[in-house]
Amino acid sequence: MPTTQTPHRTPLKRVSQGSFFALSRSGAFPDAPHGLGFLEPALSEFVDETEALQANVEGMKNLSDSLATFNESFASWLYIMNMNALTTDWTQAPTNASFVMAKRRAEQDALNAMEALKAKRREAEAAAADRTAMTEVTDAEITFAGNTTTNTSGQTSKFGTAPKKKLGKPKLTAKEKKQRSLEIEKIISCLPLEFRGSDPNLRRCMEMVIEGLMSSSSGAVKLTDLITPPDLTQARVNKCLIALVNRKVVRKDNSTGTVLYHWQGIP
Repeated sequence: MPTTQTPHRTPLKRVSQGSFFALSRSGAFPDAPHGLGFLEPALSEFVDETEALQANVEGMKNLSDSLATFNESFASWLYIMNMNALTTDWTQAPTNASFVMAKRRAEQDALNAMEALKAKRREAEAAAADRTAMTEVTDAEITFAGNTTTNTSGQTSKFGTAPKKKLGKPKLTAKEKKQRSLEIEKIISCLPLEFRGSDPNLRRCMEMVIEGLMSSSSGAVKLTDLITPPDLTQARVNKCLIALVNRKVVRKDNSTGTVLYHWQGIP
């Protein structure tokens, strides 16, 4: 009799040994579900994760479609702008002639400014010459009046006594004028900003007030002595005197019943 041979069998892996039933009913998991019931929670979680993955992939696809639409629209806009720049003539754009005209206009403005400055300087020199001539004429009239009113014997002349005229300010030499200008500039540099050039009119008024105080023979003046309309009004003179008193360049004295301002200089 032919001998029966046992068919060849592949040995099972360790995990595959036994049945799922035996694995589910093992002693390690005594309360595990019956049969293949333990696969249901895992498959349910796998389905949820798969749906989330599908939603994320769809979101990425929508984002890609939006970016593609924007890129196409933006590229079209750039292309249109480029074509517009190449095909449109800008008639108002500056040319070489425009720059030449601008340079000539700037040179003409500079020349006009120089002419105006020269004209102003000539007017100032003419005004100074007129003031000098008036001072010389006044001094000559005073000298002539003094010679004709009295003779050597002390008797009055036949023309009678001439009315006394107010003596003008003593005439300063060029060196004295320069020294006084430097002293005035030094005093103004110690005053607030509005007197140092922020307001040119106020600076000029301050210079006139300081010069009036320095030219006083008695060393003390009243406020009304410094008023010279229309430049030196009472309000401007008062403002300048207040600044000088605060800086202690001028001393205010009202002990005699009359307000007097005494010149002291920079302490």
